[in-house]
Amino acid sequence: MEQIFLDNTDLLLLDILQRDTSQSNQYLAAQAHISPPTCLRRVKRLTDAGLIEKQVAVLSGDRLAPLIGHGLQAIVEITLDRQGAEALDAFEQRVAADDAVQQCYRVSPGPDFVLVVHARDMPDYLALAHRLFTGDANVRNVKAFFSVKRSKFGTQVPLPKRMP
Repeated sequence: MEQIFLDNTDLLLLDILQRDTSQSNQYLAAQAHISPPTCLRRVKRLTDAGLIEKQVAVLSGDRLAPLIGHGLQAIVEITLDRQGAEALDAFEQRVAADDAVQQCYRVSPGPDFVLVVHARDMPDYLALAHRLFTGDANVRNVKAFFSVKRSKFGTQVPLPKRMP
């Protein structure tokens, strides 16, 4: 992997982009005090280096709820029976491939994994639990916490204001 160096302009671009990627290149360039062609090149370099993984739309669950239903959001702790590298990798790959799993964290100490999952309703969650947890002989313990209210949701990575 190619080594990349960040300067203050790169940090500013990353900060602006992680808050709102819908801004035009001209707006982004003006905010960073650089020319539009330079801005485009810098953003491409940051993307090519893997610092910008992807650009997505964050949907409003509250506004979608009247149209498609609230669904169930759950934080699920998973403990495996065998924690060898192969077993951990196999479980991680299986849950990461499932669309109902929004986030997957391998954690320590405590459970082996913490997942954030979304299901349409309780029968859908039951199907998910059977598909991902019950059907796996290596899953020892499952503990699910169902969200009753989301107080905060963010995607931003804290960045330093300036490079040293």
